[in-house]
Amino acid sequence: MNETGRILCKKYFSEESFVKSDIESFNNFIDYGLQEIIDENKTIEPTIIPNNVESYKIKLNKIKIDMPQLIEADGSTRPVYPWEARLRKITYAAAMNLSMSVIIDGVQREEFNAYIGNMPIMLKSKYCHLSKMSRDELIEHGEDPDDPGGYFIINGSEKVLVKVEDLAPNIFMVTKSESGPSPYTGKIFSESAAFRIPHTIEKMKDGIFYLTFTRMRRVPVVLVIKALGLVRDQDIMKSISEDVQYDDVLVNLYQFAEITTPEDAMDYLAKKTGITQPREVRLQRIEEILDRFLLPHIGTTKQSRLAKAQNLCKMIKKFQMVSLGEIPADDKDHYANKRIKMSGDLLADLFRVNFNMLIKDMLYNFQRIVKRGKFPSLRVVIRDKLLTHRIYSSMATGSWVGNRKGISQRIQHLNYLETMSHLQRVVSPLSATQENFEARALHPTHLGRLCPIETPEGTNIGLKKNLALLASI
Repeated sequence: MNETGRILCKKYFSEESFVKSDIESFNNFIDYGLQEIIDENKTIEPTIIPNNVESYKIKLNKIKIDMPQLIEADGSTRPVYPWEARLRKITYAAAMNLSMSVIIDGVQREEFNAYIGNMPIMLKSKYCHLSKMSRDELIEHGEDPDDPGGYFIINGSEKVLVKVEDLAPNIFMVTKSESGPSPYTGKIFSESAAFRIPHTIEKMKDGIFYLTFTRMRRVPVVLVIKALGLVRDQDIMKSISEDVQYDDVLVNLYQFAEITTPEDAMDYLAKKTGITQPREVRLQRIEEILDRFLLPHIGTTKQSRLAKAQNLCKMIKKFQMVSLGEIPADDKDHYANKRIKMSGDLLADLFRVNFNMLIKDMLYNFQRIVKRGKFPSLRVVIRDKLLTHRIYSSMATGSWVGNRKGISQRIQHLNYLETMSHLQRVVSPLSATQENFEARALHPTHLGRLCPIETPEGTNIGLKKNLALLASI
């Protein structure tokens, strides 16, 4: 490296940190992500309510997070610093307080702040005591002034959340099939707040396009489009392509020409998926599946059905264009088709699942007390240790939601470079025991984003990577 490059790098790292992206991701999760997850469950209605009440609603308002504090045995609270958390084998975490209100028969009766649990705090993030300290103050508090932060202290152990590389959600990709009856396969991972549902489109030897997603396996796409409300063959053809008439699409439309109403299409789908209840119940079940599990990123209400139908038409168009050679197949390993989940995204996944468990537990406790003929206060039914314990457990063991393992790892402190490397690590969810040559190979789009050299030898080669030195997300 020449002198100019050396000066530029020195200047860059005097102002920027290796782990800036991770710290920003965590700050963003605490500032906005927590509240978004709370807003997903804004109003809760228990199914069993006291006899003398017509309606009972629990409203979740604002969540507030404090700076890390320690509650001593005598009940007193004081700030806790990372050095003390390491020495005393405790977790460096801050309390979360949620503002809740109870609405009985349309009138707000009770409003209070409830402590719902602790959230581990990333070192050097804006909620950490070290973030505003000078070098001298850091030394005074037993910290290495050159330590970049970006990790957590769980039960006295330093843990880092490794970044996870995954296929980008909500992007329809058509790739050549290596096996199976369909020469090409179209896939989209539809991701809304709580769901990540894979959808697959295939064209079988009979020329019919089939769709597979949660609760439905290989159902004709044209039937699904008709069930969503786009019934006229002319409208379906127009939505797929206004200028080109694809023969394969005409075959599909001709095959199901006798189905002229959304209800008939839903009934056909119900029989195809093995729902054998009376017609009314069948239609209701199919409506629920189409609204909740089909492309949830577009919407989960009745109003979003037409948009879903039009999206399916565009997917068929892309599938046809790829299979006819008009456009090239998608490259799954291109970095435009990948997303890196950072600490903020991983903690959001963890908090969402465990917060929903806290709500279920709260409702169960409330309804159990109501069954005994009592009218419980909300303060009594919240078990704050539940959320704290589950979050701590995942971060201590590395077992994450979605059956992922090894997300949280003990940070390597053999030397400074080893620590830096560990904080920059990116792992792929693919299995180390399978070949996956293309996924392991170096891709031209890695240049400037991922380090082309640093990867372990052996079964993990190409699956464990590191961010480039000057890369930021």
